[in-house]
Amino acid sequence: MAQIEIKNLKKVYKTAEKEEGFMGNLKSFIHPTYTIKKAVNGISFSIKEGESVAFLGANGAGKSTTIKMLTGIMKPSGGTVYIRGTDPFQNRMENARQIGVVFGQKTQLWWDIPVIETFRLLKSIYEIPDETYEKNMGQFKEILELDEFLHQPARKLSLGQRVRADMAAALLHEPPILFLDEPTIGLDVAVKQSIYQFLKHINQEKHTTIILTSHDLNDLESLCKRLIILEKGEILFDDSMEKIFDQYPKGMTLEEIVIQLFNRRKCG
Repeated sequence: MAQIEIKNLKKVYKTAEKEEGFMGNLKSFIHPTYTIKKAVNGISFSIKEGESVAFLGANGAGKSTTIKMLTGIMKPSGGTVYIRGTDPFQNRMENARQIGVVFGQKTQLWWDIPVIETFRLLKSIYEIPDETYEKNMGQFKEILELDEFLHQPARKLSLGQRVRADMAAALLHEPPILFLDEPTIGLDVAVKQSIYQFLKHINQEKHTTIILTSHDLNDLESLCKRLIILEKGEILFDDSMEKIFDQYPKGMTLEEIVIQLFNRRKCG
């Protein structure tokens, strides 16, 4: 059974155009005209339990919009989305219990309280049993090295510390699916390696399904077995990492291959 199933998924934005000056604003108010942008244009795919999938694409390709629809944050303009048989937008409370989410640009930590208090609040919200909480916290402390900042408020954490804490917070309730949108943006090489090693661990040991968007192509290659490339809201490639390398000369990096794919699409 597929953990994630989407069919003909669409997201359309309608933006009002405004002319300059008072008369232009008045005209726009009386007879508004709109610009239509198709952020996601009828994509379909399914993801099985335990898969680790990379979402790639240039800025504006539709990656983050797709993730927001999969997590229930945003309502699709068309098509269907099912997360373990549940519509994530219509059943957001139920969906929240079976997913973990980390956005690199945002945090789910309470800003002014110690990190450990955020974890205790999440324990209550998700009704995590004491035994499960203590077991998971023990693993997170060891693998993510949380002890050094657990009693500091989130606002005093470095970016690397904050991302590690966010990763633990997203996984505290043991969700079967983890969404990661640019989780390592702005991090140094050592912290990135630590994060990706942790992701490999939960994918292999707990069979957590991982969907990851990132611009760190070399890191994605070591973590993800499947690659979905979006371009202008449409799927440009969806297959295994091995398959994409088989189509190009040996020695090419993933970054070089992706650039060639984009260039080929433009020329086509």
